[in-house]
Amino acid sequence: MASKESQPSAQSQPVNLASLPIPQLTSIKNQLAQELQHLTNSFTQLRVAQAKFRDCIKSIEQGIEKGGRKEGTPILVPLTPSLYVPGKLASTETVLVDIGTGFYVEKTPPAARQFYTSKVDELSKSLKDLESIVQGKQGNLTVVDDVLRQKVLSESASPHNEEAKGGGGPD
Repeated sequence: MASKESQPSAQSQPVNLASLPIPQLTSIKNQLAQELQHLTNSFTQLRVAQAKFRDCIKSIEQGIEKGGRKEGTPILVPLTPSLYVPGKLASTETVLVDIGTGFYVEKTPPAARQFYTSKVDELSKSLKDLESIVQGKQGNLTVVDDVLRQKVLSESASPHNEEAKGGGGPD
């Protein structure tokens, strides 16, 4: 448990990137790039989920509330985003709402719309928070990349380093 307590304090202390060796800077750069990729994928998945919830709201509004459909009206029921099967509207008073992990709840159309609206709002907040984190990581990656580039250029321009790399003369 002591190691967990020591990590946050170590992370909160600023590190002079110019004092780190090139291999360590490369490692930090790769780690930041991986974190950024993961966060970007998460951002995309949240956007997709938000779009699905908006589609649910649109379906409720157009299909039941404003559509004027009656019980027994033929409809296409989505099984997957690209597979639909024919069905009949069983009720205009209630709809089935997927509340997650395969559980469905019967709700009135206004209550279902409110449920999906709250989900869209929650995702909007999460996306905003995640966007600021992604921007921070992107800024950190840019700084590390700039310091790494400067170190590589300064080491390649140094005559002492060129002699050490060359092995002491022609073969």
